[in-house]
Amino acid sequence: MTMTSDTGRDVMTVPPGSLDRDVLTALDPVFGQMAAATERHVWALPQLTGREKIFLCVVADVCQPSLGIPFETHVRAGLAGGVSTADIRALLRLISYDSRYPAAMAAFDRLAEIETAAGLPRPDAEPLPAELVETGPGAAPTPLPEPIRAMLRELDPHFAEHFDLQSRMRTGTGPGTLAIRERAFATMSIDVHYQTLEETFQLHVGRALGSGASHEDLRAVLRFNAQFGVTRAWRAWKALNAYLATLDPAS
Repeated sequence: MTMTSDTGRDVMTVPPGSLDRDVLTALDPVFGQMAAATERHVWALPQLTGREKIFLCVVADVCQPSLGIPFETHVRAGLAGGVSTADIRALLRLISYDSRYPAAMAAFDRLAEIETAAGLPRPDAEPLPAELVETGPGAAPTPLPEPIRAMLRELDPHFAEHFDLQSRMRTGTGPGTLAIRERAFATMSIDVHYQTLEETFQLHVGRALGSGASHEDLRAVLRFNAQFGVTRAWRAWKALNAYLATLDPAS
């Protein structure tokens, strides 16, 4: 089911079969009830689009390795809701340097299996320009803010160079890429899963705000992520509320 939010975006309010009810019931009927009730509660959030909800599910599957039934059903739910495997691939590329390249590789491998089983063609992707995959004088500028770069250089110059490389490889915009809001919500979620709730979390929250997301939209990201671990979300709430208070004490 979809509805239109007050921002005019279409949002999914009911999970489009994102977990296989028959499988869950066969595993344990009571667990199936619990999972279904949990899904209904978080998928009713109106601030996030269906596409954003699918992306957050896939991020959770990669960060908390769940590449069996959960990953497949989230991918299939995405396909049913207009999220292509090319979109999922773009997401995996984006999150790979935060989620770990090996974890993203495992997700790409599993996604290829799903594409083959569904008879879907492997999406084409344009190679990155040389200046985005180089370091040194021939490299393109990094999109990282200078204060962040200075902080990284103080830690270690090689690590700062590595961070610059990872950031510039993800600067693509336009068709076939993710919106800034989608990127920010995905990377915020990685911070929740890995509990990196200081500098990087604030950077990603700031990026979301810069894309036009409201404070309530940010809260919806944490509300949706509660299904992937309430204790992680609890700590993230403390970090988010504290940071938002520094931006707008009245909020």
